[in-house]
Amino acid sequence: MDKTSIQVLFESERRKFIWIGAESSAEKDIIRTNQYLIIQDNKGFLVDPGGLHLFSRVVSAVSQFLPLDNIEGIFFSHQDPDVSSGIALWMGVTPAKIYISNLWLRFLPHFGIVDTSRIVPLADQQREITAGAFTFKLLPSHFMHSVGCYAFYDRESKILFTGDIGTADIAYDGNSLFVEDFQQHIPALEGFHKRYMNAQKVCQRWVQNIRPLDISILAPQHGRLYRGEQIKQFLDWLENLRCGTDLLDSIY
Repeated sequence: MDKTSIQVLFESERRKFIWIGAESSAEKDIIRTNQYLIIQDNKGFLVDPGGLHLFSRVVSAVSQFLPLDNIEGIFFSHQDPDVSSGIALWMGVTPAKIYISNLWLRFLPHFGIVDTSRIVPLADQQREITAGAFTFKLLPSHFMHSVGCYAFYDRESKILFTGDIGTADIAYDGNSLFVEDFQQHIPALEGFHKRYMNAQKVCQRWVQNIRPLDISILAPQHGRLYRGEQIKQFLDWLENLRCGTDLLDSIY
């Protein structure tokens, strides 16, 4: 079993933004994910808390900061099992409202959800969510790679959670959590983004929406995080990436 790692990415008098991950181990065939916990006034908000495999580990990590009864909301960027297969378990141990694209509501019963009264469906054009003391900016990320998914911006910490955008096939090794050399990082990005992102046109639209934001950290669901110049380099790379349907001739 991997060892849980925790780093506080941002801390002010009222707010903390916390990364929860796992150091690499023998579990080489399992997709490793980054989970995030935001705390304000002893209330919590979880971002992509992960699947069944990670549930006990993430619960243990979250419980170091606040009681599970204090989790007011849980955000799921999209429907993949590594993101959301633990949704029924989280609903069982927290009173949280669940925020997810309205396109995935009919799929939730397959994850064991019977009572949908705490589900808050997100419309395609939705730009904000509010859960108790928390208000966050949403940025649609449709077709990158899901038909219904979102990036998530915390105005106070200036951290942008991007879901699968920016993810890399690399595990946290207990050393740097951040990308140090973007050019050396590209091989870990390229294969996934070329196959899973829909098209260069979609990437360009997303980057155009992201650039006006004041971003301190770009935090994906997998792999290392970006800050400083590495954010600009990643956005420049993504904007010029031919991917998905641009590459049909090489796939069929």
